[in-house]
Amino acid sequence: MAISYNGLWKLLIDKKMKKIDLTKQLGISSSTVAKMSKDEIVSMTILEKLCKELHCDFGDIVHYVEKDGESK
Repeated sequence: MAISYNGLWKLLIDKKMKKIDLTKQLGISSSTVAKMSKDEIVSMTILEKLCKELHCDFGDIVHYVEKDGESK
């Protein structure tokens, strides 16, 4: 299973924000942002904070991406 945070990065561009702005505004660590940059799993609490701060829904920031060779 793979996830993508491309929606989050697009939202940040639209809002003229940088990743460092997320760490400051949400009070999350830079290592959490680094995990998202590598499309690694983060907690639902982090996703909830993102949605609240960016006024969006989970589907706006994270997407499921099927890896090659994975069965359905």
